[in-house]
Amino acid sequence: MSNQDLVLLDQTDGAAGTSGTARASGSADCCPGLLTAPLDEVQAAELAKVFKALGDPVRLRLLSMIASRAGGEVCVCDLTPAFDLSQPTVSHHLKLLRQAGLIDCERRGTWVYYWLVPEMTDRLAAILTRPTGAPASDGAAS
Repeated sequence: MSNQDLVLLDQTDGAAGTSGTARASGSADCCPGLLTAPLDEVQAAELAKVFKALGDPVRLRLLSMIASRAGGEVCVCDLTPAFDLSQPTVSHHLKLLRQAGLIDCERRGTWVYYWLVPEMTDRLAAILTRPTGAPASDGAAS
């Protein structure tokens, strides 16, 4: 996924006939939520890769195991026994999580250690968070 910040126009400083003052957005403003602005084609494609990685129960469990680990990282030797899968299959799932930007890793001797990339999970949370003050849906279909 792109780490590029979006540039927003600050309409409060703009006078008639001017475009306003452009400002580079911070991390809170860089990723409009799904409920605040439509995603463009590139954003949707990038976001779909992440959700596709999370769409598999094994990968979701792996991410949960890594994220909840005391110390912030976990050895692949501790992940593999938790699944009724071969080591190459677990490694494949971890590779997909890495490619989605959700985790990162480092080889130390024989073993590979994995940790969560908190910036990505924070970004997902920001995208999925309902804007402050927005009315909650009552769940009824129109």
